[in-house]
Amino acid sequence: MRELRSSAFWRAVLAEFLGSLLYALLGLGASLRWAPGPPSVVGSALAFGLAQSTLVQALGNVSGGHVNPAITLAFLMASQLSLPRALGYLLAQVLGMLAGAGVLYGVTPGPVRGTLGLSALHPGVGPGQGTVVELLLTAQFVLCVFASFDDRHDGRPAMAAVPVGFSLALGHLFGVR
Repeated sequence: MRELRSSAFWRAVLAEFLGSLLYALLGLGASLRWAPGPPSVVGSALAFGLAQSTLVQALGNVSGGHVNPAITLAFLMASQLSLPRALGYLLAQVLGMLAGAGVLYGVTPGPVRGTLGLSALHPGVGPGQGTVVELLLTAQFVLCVFASFDDRHDGRPAMAAVPVGFSLALGHLFGVR
């Protein structure tokens, strides 16, 4: 419980809130249809990947730059994060994502807004198949994060932001369609 009284704890929780807000705002904002025609899967994937990479680099030294609840849960399960910190991060991430979506909703014209980037399963893909694909893509992302932040890997954890962003973009390129 001493951790909850630490200013470093609250700075990290605030960093996760801010990171999640920006991630949702930038990623979803790039997924909107500003022009007629099909949405750009490559543009959306790059936006999410670049946002993740930028936020890991900017916030990594404050909170670890998780930004994603799957990463926070993986770090908790691997005993790399305390339960109070994980709960603080998860709450901050959910609230940050909601705030980011709210800001995007407020600054986007109605006709462009649509579903704010909400996706659905392809008509030929069932819920079970979609769940398996999501689990596999999340697993590859989590594995990349762990490998990128492993000091034994190359001794340069400061470069972790690049492969993490690419990994997320790769998952979007495969999974969006």
